[in-house]
Amino acid sequence: MTPSRTSPRTGRSGPAGIPALELITFLLFLLFMFPFALVVLNSAKTSREIIFNAVAWPADWSQLFENVSLIFRNPTVDYLGAFADSTVITALSLVVIILFSSMAAWVLVRNRTAWSTALFMAFVAAMVIPFQVLMYPLVRWMRVMGDFAGIRLLGTVPGIVFAYLGFGAPLSIFVFHGFIKNIPYELEEAATIDGCGRARIFFEIVFPLLKPIIVTVMILNGIWIWNDYLLPLLVLGSNGVVQTIPIAVTAFAGAYLKQWDLILTSTLIAIIPVVLLYLFAQRYIIKGMLEGSIK
Repeated sequence: MTPSRTSPRTGRSGPAGIPALELITFLLFLLFMFPFALVVLNSAKTSREIIFNAVAWPADWSQLFENVSLIFRNPTVDYLGAFADSTVITALSLVVIILFSSMAAWVLVRNRTAWSTALFMAFVAAMVIPFQVLMYPLVRWMRVMGDFAGIRLLGTVPGIVFAYLGFGAPLSIFVFHGFIKNIPYELEEAATIDGCGRARIFFEIVFPLLKPIIVTVMILNGIWIWNDYLLPLLVLGSNGVVQTIPIAVTAFAGAYLKQWDLILTSTLIAIIPVVLLYLFAQRYIIKGMLEGSIK
């Protein structure tokens, strides 16, 4: 009788360990990819075909291009404008989140006081607060502050970008904080001796070293902001001048009629940029998260 051996790489005994893990991984892959597959299949169908059999193979794949044409020619939904608005909002939000979060994390790391520690813990605690608790007070606060400052926040791009900064900063500061702790302080001391100010030290020495973690923060926040529905609905409204893609998709679902072909096709169009971004930058996500939170 041959004794079972423990693999030094997997730590699992027996020859059936690795195939079992592969089988579980494959089943999980099918489970998570099934909704995406349904979206792709039904994007190439008419609404009647979807209602008749949602899991059937499309009769004609050219229907996909017809559905795309119907979406962009729809007189009631400005999908192209929503796509542009989502791109602008996502890009501006990422720039603001990365800039302010990296600066805040740098200051918290380099100023080791009781106040900085308490402030950092407050940012960490903010990550566990459910959004549903804050959404109605947030809208009320933005309306009051907008009236007080004479700046319109609700229904505008600056208002939604400001809201995304508040919700995206805690996680970003936490990730930046862990990464900056590993940057040698001697670099900044040498720059100070050479006559560099604090702003120049950050933007010319510290900020370029943050490139790996910046990519991670950009991907994590970008995917969330691009796909977000509830916050734009509260801040921008469903009938406002500025609309994001998730809000535009819901316009195809009326009170008495749901255009499933257009809903699923518009969803597929919205998914494509996120999928491409993830495929090209997926190696930075795990690498950056490990460097920012474990080191």
